[in-house]
Amino acid sequence: MNGLENGRTTVGRTVAGPSGTRAGGPGGAGFIAAPFPLEPESAAPHFRREFTVHRAPDRATLHATALGIVEPHLNGTRVGDEVLAPGWTSYRHRVPVSAHDVTGLIRRGANAVGAVVGEGWAAGRLGWSGNGGAARHHYTDRPALYLRLELAYGDRTEVIGTDGTFTCATGAVLAHSLYDGETHDARLEPDGWDLPGFDDAAWARAVPFDWDERTLVPRTAPPVRRIEERAPVAVSTAPSGTTVIDFGQNIAGRVRLTVTGEAGRTVTVRHAEALLPDGGLDVRSLRSAKATDRYTLRGGGAPETWEPRFTVHGFRYAEVDEPFDAATAVVLHSDMPRTGRFETSDDLVNRLHANTVWSMRGNFVGLPTDCPQRDERMGWTGDINAFAPTAAFLYDVRGVLGSWLDDLAAEQRERGVVPFTVPDVLPHPSSPTALWGDVAVGLPWTLYRAYGDLGILRRAYGSMAAFVRDVESRLDGDGLWSGGFQFGDWLDPDAPADDSAGAKTDRYLVANAYLCKTAREAAEAARLLGRDADAARFAALDDRVRAAFRREYVSPNGRVTGETVTAYALAVVFGLLAPEQERRAGDRLARLVADSGYTISTGFAGTPHVLPALTRTGHLDDAYRLLLQTACPSWLYPITMGATTVWERWDAVRPDGTLNPSTMCSLNHYAFGAVAEWLHTTVGGLSPVEPGYRTMRIAPRPGGGLTRASLAHRTPHGEVRVSWRLADGRMAVEATVPDGTAATVVLPHHPDGLVAEVAGGDHAWSYEPPAGVLPGAARGPDTPLRALLADRAVRDALEAAFARHFPDIPFKQVVRRLGDEPLRTVLDRIPGTAGDARADLAAAALGRR
Repeated sequence: MNGLENGRTTVGRTVAGPSGTRAGGPGGAGFIAAPFPLEPESAAPHFRREFTVHRAPDRATLHATALGIVEPHLNGTRVGDEVLAPGWTSYRHRVPVSAHDVTGLIRRGANAVGAVVGEGWAAGRLGWSGNGGAARHHYTDRPALYLRLELAYGDRTEVIGTDGTFTCATGAVLAHSLYDGETHDARLEPDGWDLPGFDDAAWARAVPFDWDERTLVPRTAPPVRRIEERAPVAVSTAPSGTTVIDFGQNIAGRVRLTVTGEAGRTVTVRHAEALLPDGGLDVRSLRSAKATDRYTLRGGGAPETWEPRFTVHGFRYAEVDEPFDAATAVVLHSDMPRTGRFETSDDLVNRLHANTVWSMRGNFVGLPTDCPQRDERMGWTGDINAFAPTAAFLYDVRGVLGSWLDDLAAEQRERGVVPFTVPDVLPHPSSPTALWGDVAVGLPWTLYRAYGDLGILRRAYGSMAAFVRDVESRLDGDGLWSGGFQFGDWLDPDAPADDSAGAKTDRYLVANAYLCKTAREAAEAARLLGRDADAARFAALDDRVRAAFRREYVSPNGRVTGETVTAYALAVVFGLLAPEQERRAGDRLARLVADSGYTISTGFAGTPHVLPALTRTGHLDDAYRLLLQTACPSWLYPITMGATTVWERWDAVRPDGTLNPSTMCSLNHYAFGAVAEWLHTTVGGLSPVEPGYRTMRIAPRPGGGLTRASLAHRTPHGEVRVSWRLADGRMAVEATVPDGTAATVVLPHHPDGLVAEVAGGDHAWSYEPPAGVLPGAARGPDTPLRALLADRAVRDALEAAFARHFPDIPFKQVVRRLGDEPLRTVLDRIPGTAGDARADLAAAALGRR
């Protein structure tokens, strides 16, 4: 006799092979669905089945997934702690299956297994109204369930799988949508449905659902889980009389609510990232997403605690329309190990870094998305390509991004191009693009550099090579990528409000610059993998496009067409110029940055590379000045406006506190947080020399008035820690290097220019730097104005003094024209500068107000 049987018929059968092997036919498992139309359309079906076990198995494993969102149950217990499983993948190619050890839940005698299945990404609404509508049913017209329970008895494995013996019905979840929220009527909960002995006579038989089971794959990415809970920091009353809760942080997650009251009373919770001036919710950044949850009480006098299970919202604020006992914000994202931390003496810079971390957390809910709040939330390829180096420092992203790259490769094989979004549900076809499409090359290369695992390149190589070959075939007779759609320097702050691709920088200049970088990375990947013919081909492509780029876009003296910050930054960082051209280009870049008043003038393509380009060409002070700017547009302006995440637009919130009227105005978008890579590599000073940090460079570059910085990064070989501090006339540098690794340490401002080669262990140096390095030292009227402005305290004092004494002279104009002159010369050239003005400005040069 087999170890298990159903009360009606024997269903178990012995299967060969290891746990997780799919078995078809009787005793195997297939997808099942409800046989009835769901009323309302988005109600969540429950599935269940009972079985009998005569003796305890040695091991029991429940494999679960769904076309939708699965919440598995066994003998009255919710199985596992995953939420929103299996997440969003390219379902037509890959449906991840989670394996749960349920040995301790199996009972001798009667048992019951089942699941509640939400519509999720597979059946629910995806897309946005301005792009052809947020359509439903991209993958399936209804949620479908796959369960496979394996009971191992040493010499055999017995299987219960989803099939026509399961019954189904709807329950308390009446409506649910990732965008629009969840409606739950606790009075309709079928109590005991997941326990043996439940009367399911009125339930319908599930029906087989036709789906190619070859798409089933083991889960490789960490699941989404509840990661953190946040209590309210403020509670207020909106003009409408509703209660508005401020959780103090913009997150991706849900609100867990505790309420007490009579049966049938409904409590509604709405979510938003911002408030209106009158204190009510400002929902404009959500577009058509309703982000509204409703809970109808069971009643009976006892407190009832409820958290939605089949939705997720991007929010800081929640509005509740009825009295409640307690509310908690539950933070959801992929359960990735944290690997990187960073801190400085500057609170605004620290908040910028924290905001970057929070935006990553909010947009790694199963896959890398653009935003967590509005009717979009898609895996835009350009966003993660720009942000990947920062992501790989902050978290171990091999699982999440490795899985996503598998989806990308599958979509690319099917469509012939890398889609703009992965998974791809856009209503229009994609085409090859720089920064977006070349993520097929750039992201695997970034991950290889971060983790040193050739398997990453090997796994992605087919996709990498296919992209490069495709673009190569599209070059014109001059060797340039000069046709087809390009996003260009997306979201340049000077682009028209209705044309985010309408940047100052020629989009094909951007495309060709990125193509040189991409071809070079592909050539190196091919070389490492022993693909010698490809390596030679891609290296030749790099040379060909680089030469064409110089002919088309660069003058002999290093001027770059268009005279934009992005154009110069890309040409410098991607190594597209001859040495003398690069030096002159760096000088011109610094001038353009100064001419912009040290405000941002770049979009997605240029922003990650501006500070590295300035640093590389000897303009570190200008890089710090740009970093520390607080006027709009800048990295720190949002901090001054109370931001707790990185914004999609530099002016997403206007100085008067109102939202930018654009329909594309997310307050949680990590792309511009790519600046954190410069914080890690330049301010903190850590970068890999050998992929995976087996050898590394530690070379912090203090500036901007910062007096200390520290970072920690857990590499594949162990944790690296770096810190530096300027205090009491001395520079102190400390570094901890993992055993089995080595580091080259370039000590900042060392009087002898000391460079130390160190092995694993703890290391420390302390020395007196040359005069003029310490904040406030050797500064005064004879210091060049631009050098003074690198220190924020001095800059603020000078700006205030100029405003007092020269209210009719724009300070930015003075800096633009005379920034390289000593302060004394600047004052000499301003007519009517009196003695008190000179004294006041001399004091300001020392940081005194």
